[in-house]
Order: sequence, then C-alpha cells, then structure tokens
Amino acid sequence: MHKAHTQFNIQAIETSWQAFDATAHLRPVHNENDYDRMVKLMNSLLSVAGDDEDHPLAGLLDLVSDLISRYEQEHHAIEPAEPKEVLRFLMDARGLKQDDLSSLVPQSNLSAILAGKRKISASLAGKLGKFFNISPAVFVPGES
Repeated sequence: MHKAHTQFNIQAIETSWQAFDATAHLRPVHNENDYDRMVKLMNSLLSVAGDDEDHPLAGLLDLVSDLISRYEQEHHAIEPAEPKEVLRFLMDARGLKQDDLSSLVPQSNLSAILAGKRKISASLAGKLGKFFNISPAVFVPGES
C-alpha cells in the first residue's frame, strides 16, 4: 500500500489563518483573560453547532473545547465534591445559566438537582460529561 504524501499549501494556509485569526484570535489559554475569551467563543459555537457533529464548525468547537479543558485541568482543578456542586462550579466558571443546559435536562429537573432534591442519573452524567468535555464520573457520588 502506497503511503500518500501530504503537501500543504502554506501560502494558502497563511492567508486563511490571517483572516480567521483577525476574527477568532484562537490561541492556547494561558490566563483568565484568554480563558474568558475562549469560553465566549465556545458558547457562541455551541449556540450554532450544538451537538451536531457534522456541522461545519464542529471541528473548531472541539478544538476550542480542548483548549478550555486543558486550562481548566491545570488551573481550575476540581476537588472531590458533591456532583451538584461540580455542576454548579462548571456552570459558573463558563457563565452558563440553567437555560443553557435545556437541551440536556429539563429546567425543572436541573433546578431540583442544583437544590439537592434530585440525583444526577447515569444517562445525564454521560451527557454532562460530553457537554463539559470531562469524565462523567465527577457527576456520580463517590466516583470522582
């Protein structure tokens, strides 16, 4: 089997990157200002692409989420906590309101979870893990 040799048109990449960079300023996250900017970009991408893995911006959303996740793992380390507190922390850190999670869980259920009146189901833990790009285990008592 012949291995394909990939040629990159660096000139075309440079031109495209400059136009894209002027708008998105995509960079690794090194401080809280970078973090806040990337979270805003991620939230904007989520509002357009959502869970649609075939959306034209899905790859960019994955990249931005990864940059945020790396920074959070280093700087916003989550100590073992009650699942509802982990959820509250992640929502606060990313500036999310209950309505922003409505595609994952009905608002009334989310209110009950945050108030400690309802547990996070295994199914919801999986959805939240994917949404926040972290292990679903943090949403299960005693598993984190």
